Formats: sequence, structure tokens, C-alpha cells
Amino acid sequence: MHRNKIVSREDWFQAHKAHLAREKELTRFRERIAAERRELPWLKIRKDYVFETEQGPKRLTDLFGTNSQLIVYHFMFGPGCVNHCEGCSFLADHIDGANQHLRHHDVSLVVVSRAPLAELLPYKQRMGWKFDWVSSYASDFNFDMQVSFTDKQIAAGDTTYNFETRPRTSKELPGTSVFYRDENRDIFLTFMSRARGGEAQIGAYDYLDMTPKGRNENGPYHGLMDWVRLHDEYQGKQAGQASCCEERSRRPKHALRLPLIV
Repeated sequence: MHRNKIVSREDWFQAHKAHLAREKELTRFRERIAAERRELPWLKIRKDYVFETEQGPKRLTDLFGTNSQLIVYHFMFGPGCVNHCEGCSFLADHIDGANQHLRHHDVSLVVVSRAPLAELLPYKQRMGWKFDWVSSYASDFNFDMQVSFTDKQIAAGDTTYNFETRPRTSKELPGTSVFYRDENRDIFLTFMSRARGGEAQIGAYDYLDMTPKGRNENGPYHGLMDWVRLHDEYQGKQAGQASCCEERSRRPKHALRLPLIV
């Protein structure tokens, strides 16, 4: 590890004080972006999506519960997936803590995957997660949200993700979608976060960014796959082991720097 310059207490104080101005600038900029996000136009949802849940079939409106706002995390878990996505699991480890507060602030949060519920629940139990995880297997929800793709779309190179259409090889990609339900029970898609936008939900990164070594993503993939493991696999699992995200050998180098597959 590179050793930084060692200085006197006064020089240390002045350098950190100067840097604090940049930190404050970032905070104010983040607040402005959040305000702009809240002013974006909405898209009315006209399909009546049905999901498989632990309480039986539910429509999209049912996922709101008594709240008017709904956050959906799209977990990369397609039918038959046996190698679980480290990136999605890393993010999912942060959900339950936040959800203790969100549900009391007019926000419901659910995780959605295309795999049947019977394939999702054993992994949820293994990981010790408490959030609601539902299956969109019987609906077009994931496809309409542009996080799942058909074989035909992939063959044609006609895959739109993160507002960009280009060829991709993965049938499942991650992201977050936000919805609002008004007093007439009409539902609107108010925001999408895809690709690296998922970093905002990964609090561990904020801790790492304060440390001297930072994220330490200096291995062969130059991203989270260099070090992140399922939280019960830190002992024994080797870097580079396959996951259901997609074959690492197919990922362009620039994509490997992202915290979630793009």
C-alpha cells in the first residue's frame, strides 16, 4: 500500500479542512440531484401485473400495502439459477436495516425476481433476509421494466437497459424501480435506477470509501467481483468463481468496474 505524506498536526488540520469544502460541495450537489429526481415526469402503469408471494397471488397494487410509495429491487435470479449473484446479494444485505424505517415513512419495499417463488425462498432463508421477495415469473413485469430479456431480444441485439439499447448476453440484470399510487389507486412509474445507480443502496461502500485502502478493487475484474462474496462464503470461495450474473469472460473491461453488472 502506498504511504501518504506524513505532516505536522497543523498541516494535517489545514489539509483536511480544505478537503471538507469538497465534501460539502458533494453533499449539496447530491441534494440538488435528488430534488431534480422528484420533479421528473411519471409514466402511468396500465398493465395489471400479478406476482407469486408467500401470501398467495398479489397484484402490483397489493405490493404497496397501506403505503402510497413502492420501491422494487430487481434481483438477478432467473428460473433455474443455481449460482447466486454476489452483487445483488451484497445490495440485498443492506435492505432489512433500511426497511425497518421505510415502512414507517409511507414506503413499501419488495424484491422481485423472475424465478418461481419455490426457488427464491430457500436462498432467502439461507441468507437470513426478512424483506418480501416475490416472483414475477407469470407476468411481463421484468421484461417491461427492461431488466429481463428474451432469447429473441438477445439474439437480435435488441436489449434496452439503463436507457441504452445495445447487444447484451445476460437474460437478467439488476436495478431499482420506484412507483407511486394515488388516491384513485392509479399507479405510476416515477423513477428507474440501473447499473451503477445501485451503489446508493450499498452502505458498505460508504464505509470503505472512508478508509485508506478504499474499495481495494485492484484484482482481475477491477470491481466488486474482486472481493465481494456471499456473506456466508467469505471463507474458502476463490475470486473469479462463476455467478448467475453472466460469464465473466464475456464482460467488457469497462463493465467490470461497476458494482452491479451492466
